[in-house]
Amino acid sequence: MLVWLSAFFMLSGSIVTFIAALGVLRLPDFFMRMHAATKAGVVGPSLLLIGVGFHEPSWGMWIKIFLTILFLLTTTPIAAHLLGKAGFLGGVNLWKGTVRNDLDQVLSASAFLETDTSLSGKNATADMMADPPATLRKR
Repeated sequence: MLVWLSAFFMLSGSIVTFIAALGVLRLPDFFMRMHAATKAGVVGPSLLLIGVGFHEPSWGMWIKIFLTILFLLTTTPIAAHLLGKAGFLGGVNLWKGTVRNDLDQVLSASAFLETDTSLSGKNATADMMADPPATLRKR
């Protein structure tokens, strides 16, 4: 029975990862691809690890699997959020079929695309931090 459970979870994890990989290749923009990669980065390996747990059932193995899945569940969404925010602020174009952009009202991507060319030399960064452009100041 454990062999069948192990095979089921390993096959399920492999299928989820494969479908997500197809999504990364086929989806039209950065944000949708990142969504597919994030789901593959959590669900696929988690199912594979559960399959390994049924193949090698011991308390030590299940504790390691639990901790690894917990680590994936806590770090992957945070990394995806930060990558998505960086992509949006960096000016990554949305898909032309995008209907709604709620983030545009909260974050202004154009604020980070404007550069002040009057600053030059070694201390340009220090000067900019001392007196940031109006677009970067807190509101």
